[in-house]
Amino acid sequence: MRQQRTQRSPVAAPATTIRAPTDLPTSGYALIVDGHAKREFKTQDSAIQAAKDLKTRFPNLQIKVYDAEAKRAEQIEIELAPA
Repeated sequence: MRQQRTQRSPVAAPATTIRAPTDLPTSGYALIVDGHAKREFKTQDSAIQAAKDLKTRFPNLQIKVYDAEAKRAEQIEIELAPA
């Protein structure tokens, strides 16, 4: 005769969730891609240039430049050439 298996109750994992820290800088500028901070820059010109280059390569991405001093993000859009 076969032995009956005893059912074990699954051990509950701790109910702690780890949230990603807000990686926004306190000074300078940050490149935000689809809601995630990716790179930091010291000057606004270099941040905007990197954002435009990325937006040109991947036009479907949502790209913003975050200004840490003003605590504001600027949406980057590119002009699409008529087809």
